[in-house]
Amino acid sequence: MVALDQQLTDVLGAKSAKALETAFDMHTVEHLLRAYPRKYERRGALTDLAGLQIGDHVTIQAEVLSFVTHKNKSRAGTRQEVVITDGTGKLTLVFFNQHWREKELSEGARGLFSGQITVFNNKRQLAHPDYELLGVTDEVDASKYVDMYLPVYSATAKVQSWTISKCVDLVIDQLDVLEDPLPESMRNERKLIGLGDALKWIHRPASDEQLEQARERLKWDEALSLQLVLSKQRHEERSWPAVPRLEKPDGLLAAFDASLPFTLTDGQKEVSRTIAEELAAGHPMHRLLQGEVGSGKTVLALRAMLTVVDSGGQAALLAPTEVLAAQHYRAITKLLGPLAERGKLGSHDEGTGVTLLTGSLNTASRRQALLDITSGQAGIVIGTHALLEDRVDFYDLGLVVIDEQHRFGVEQRATLVAKAGSDRRPHVLVMTATPIPRTVAMTAFGALDISTLKELPGGRSPITTHVVYAAEQPAHLDRAWQRAVEEVKAGHQVYVVVPRIASQEDKPTDKNQRPAIALEDLAPQLMEGPLKDVRVGIMHGGLSGADKDDVMQRFALGPAHADGIDVMVSTTVIEVGVDVPNATMMVIMDADRFGISQLHQLRGRVGRGSAPGLCLLVTEAGKFSSSRERLDAVASTTDGFKLAELDLEQRREGDILGREQSGVRSSLHLVSVLKDDELLEEARVEAERIIAIDPELTDHSALERSLQALVNQDRAEYVKKS
Repeated sequence: MVALDQQLTDVLGAKSAKALETAFDMHTVEHLLRAYPRKYERRGALTDLAGLQIGDHVTIQAEVLSFVTHKNKSRAGTRQEVVITDGTGKLTLVFFNQHWREKELSEGARGLFSGQITVFNNKRQLAHPDYELLGVTDEVDASKYVDMYLPVYSATAKVQSWTISKCVDLVIDQLDVLEDPLPESMRNERKLIGLGDALKWIHRPASDEQLEQARERLKWDEALSLQLVLSKQRHEERSWPAVPRLEKPDGLLAAFDASLPFTLTDGQKEVSRTIAEELAAGHPMHRLLQGEVGSGKTVLALRAMLTVVDSGGQAALLAPTEVLAAQHYRAITKLLGPLAERGKLGSHDEGTGVTLLTGSLNTASRRQALLDITSGQAGIVIGTHALLEDRVDFYDLGLVVIDEQHRFGVEQRATLVAKAGSDRRPHVLVMTATPIPRTVAMTAFGALDISTLKELPGGRSPITTHVVYAAEQPAHLDRAWQRAVEEVKAGHQVYVVVPRIASQEDKPTDKNQRPAIALEDLAPQLMEGPLKDVRVGIMHGGLSGADKDDVMQRFALGPAHADGIDVMVSTTVIEVGVDVPNATMMVIMDADRFGISQLHQLRGRVGRGSAPGLCLLVTEAGKFSSSRERLDAVASTTDGFKLAELDLEQRREGDILGREQSGVRSSLHLVSVLKDDELLEEARVEAERIIAIDPELTDHSALERSLQALVNQDRAEYVKKS
């Protein structure tokens, strides 16, 4: 008999086990059986070819229509083209110098074909696909498939779906009696089948009913394991000590509130009250604050920082780029005015020092900044990764604010938090302008409490977005540059965004794919061509901090100033934090190489003033490219939360608990964070109940084992640190 914790090497042999380990990070029988089929076929039922996308690695069931051998024109040898169909579409299989395959792939032959979808001469094809014929080769028993499900597994170029299927066959009928990780009361209440039946039926269902019952049960395994990891983290956090940070009557915060030229919205007031209550508690706050650009996150973060300063502590704001750090420094010092000049002539009695620390500071400025941080002279510290260095010692770090938290690694965030000392934890507030769907926030950020500012950004002008298909309509791109010049002549400014700095970076592995447009190539072409009559500036991450600041300051001056910049050609370094209200137009080159959320963030740089914004998404993607749907979606709406959900759907949710996005064992196979929100919420309640009485799962050994199989412990630690 075979046990779930048995090593695959013992069951399958060294060669097969090594292949599964390399391709899918599988080590045990449970890892194999938890890698569920991604879909099912039936003999006679044909896969829908119409939905195949370029670049997909697929396994399809189809029938051979024709087999033709061609002589190559430009070189010696032959090319075999096999046309297959599923009844709704056609696909070409291509082989080279393999005319002998005609005996196997004759007209009418049916089989499973696997490979990566490519395009040649505007035709989709599989080049040198792997295949297994149904009812033809000696290795396949056709009767086995009659009126039965054919499981199709996620495959790689080296490990095909049918290889995984054969491995599953070797173990599934030898399974020992299993100890069920779900408590019996939970199974009975929700009418869930046992684990043994669920694992057998998910791989070899005899009916739709069996398959549905197996899915429902195994979804609970995934959802509960996910929520247990997060519940254990929350339980541990409640035991951590933190210094309560109380608001001070007539202190710095009160002086700041009195100086504000505007009134906080109801939403901002509600979130502020929540943050104040958590700062005053004896355990650390862990809160995620999300909201669109301009919704007021920075003001709320500043109020939290001032509360901590009023209590004698320090607050650190960590930004992902020097551009954004400098932007925050300027915005915060401007908001505080005299309150940011403690110790200086004319400063306010309740003021504090505000210090900027970045990697590009000169020696003298850096030394002074470090001294201000260590001595406590700087109540508010704003910086980049430079804050994480060993030499940075805080006097009393009470609050860590992390802006655009997705731009930082877990280790980096943990490093800054640790600077509060080993005997206590700082309060943590993370901010993002990248909208997060509710169910994603509940799972991926389940260890954080979440606040959302839903009010539309005040004073923002509408942004119109269009897709420019440059390869098909080059005249439209020419018109885009003409429009850029017109915007400048009207007194406005323009961004041009490119994917990378240098042309030698990240050359594509596919010889048929052209390299991404590079700044060093495009900028000279524009300055010598369509933009020769306007002033063009260049911005990218390779510039020194001083040069970046100079470019930003000149761009902020605008067309009316003698030293101003009219058009800025930049990489995505301007994605967040850049606020130039006079900028009205953005052209994003190779827009298909950016994600939905990134495109949404980029276009948020325009339309920030009184004039409406225009964003052009330029692409040379072909008609069959899946990126077209993505670009059309961005052009159709400016609703960040709607786009975030679409982004999640297209990325297939990835790995909720870790950094891995595809190709390896994921935390969630069956559960969809978009569709299974009620299940995830129920699982969260159950997980909280279990952890409350058994935080180490000592009395739930089977559940602990299942958790370790479904959630890699490295990923559990990843969540713990975040």
